[in-house]
Amino acid sequence: MARGGVSNWDNPVRFQVRSEAVSDSRDALLRFIDARFPGLSSPVAETPAPATETATASSGGREEETTSLVVRVTRLQHKSMTWHVERIVRWAEDLATRGGRKAIDPKVGSWRMEVKKFGRSYSQLLEVMLEHAQMEETVLFPIFDSADRGLSKAAKEEHARDLPIMNGIKEIIKSVEVLDSGSPNYRETLYNLSTRLKSLQEQCKQHFMEEDLELLPLMEAVELSKEEDESALEQCFHVMQGTHNRLLKFLLEGLSPHDGMKYLDLISKCRDKDRKESMLRMIVE
Repeated sequence: MARGGVSNWDNPVRFQVRSEAVSDSRDALLRFIDARFPGLSSPVAETPAPATETATASSGGREEETTSLVVRVTRLQHKSMTWHVERIVRWAEDLATRGGRKAIDPKVGSWRMEVKKFGRSYSQLLEVMLEHAQMEETVLFPIFDSADRGLSKAAKEEHARDLPIMNGIKEIIKSVEVLDSGSPNYRETLYNLSTRLKSLQEQCKQHFMEEDLELLPLMEAVELSKEEDESALEQCFHVMQGTHNRLLKFLLEGLSPHDGMKYLDLISKCRDKDRKESMLRMIVE
């Protein structure tokens, strides 16, 4: 990996995927990534999964290396978004319960500071979810529809259904940010926010499950060539530029360390070397 043109590489930085963390200089962390994913400039050999680990239920028990790259990246994004939605639902429940009282943990800051952090976190999640939906509609669904016209119709309809809900939640958060915490309807607004997020959580859970169990397994029947599969993965990264730049750490936070490494392995397969290096740099800068 080329390292020219980047300053302050000796400053300590931290690379973390959930609870697994490595802290060292930027150069050392890039070597850490190189060690995990050797030969990034050439095709990376698929690392076999542990013998005890099987693919997800939607893959019918097939070993993961036989699964399409674009299916793998989609499923991992589903996992990350599910984790983030669950996290923000719990957070909203806690906010509604406290109703304007600041958290015990001083790191959270004042109530107003916490509400701003909550809004920022939801905005990040919303951007990832919108880019994911765009990726599916421009990359994934056309592949299925070319094999069987209308195959992805239900999934597209669910995308259209969920968008107003997600935007509505954003507007409620804006109200929470500007309302006085002592106003009569403040707690009611917080409970409304919590209820809307729970509804979104249920719909996301159902939508992801249907795709994982019913739609994505059909990719094997589509019989994409290796070239077509790699090209589709490349398009995924192109469409989801925000997710794979500013929000890459956010995306990885929603994955277990093992799944985080799987995602980095998929990034390492990007044929555009500049884009690949740019994405990997985002986790150590």
